[in-house]
Amino acid sequence: MGFLDFLFGAKKRQVQFYMENGAEILDVRTQREWDHGHIEGARHIPLNDLQNHVDELKSLEKPFIVCCASGVRSAKAAKFLNLHNIEATNGGGWVSLKRKL
Repeated sequence: MGFLDFLFGAKKRQVQFYMENGAEILDVRTQREWDHGHIEGARHIPLNDLQNHVDELKSLEKPFIVCCASGVRSAKAAKFLNLHNIEATNGGGWVSLKRKL
């Protein structure tokens, strides 16, 4: 196992762990990006609107794997959710996350 396998394998194991624990995929890209493709069954809340859905997401009482196009916005969203006591992890870009699922 090389260093890159170690790094990216860890992310895949984390995604699997979250999925095994009932996680839902949360896509924080814009509507236009979402319309051009997304993970089937994912919940869509654009990053700019996330603060308006905190209570809704809390009420679901489940963890979230957050994705976007590259992983930058999903990192911000996961951190924001964690600060609001919602369990979330950064799943990175939606295309690579889809392959991990």
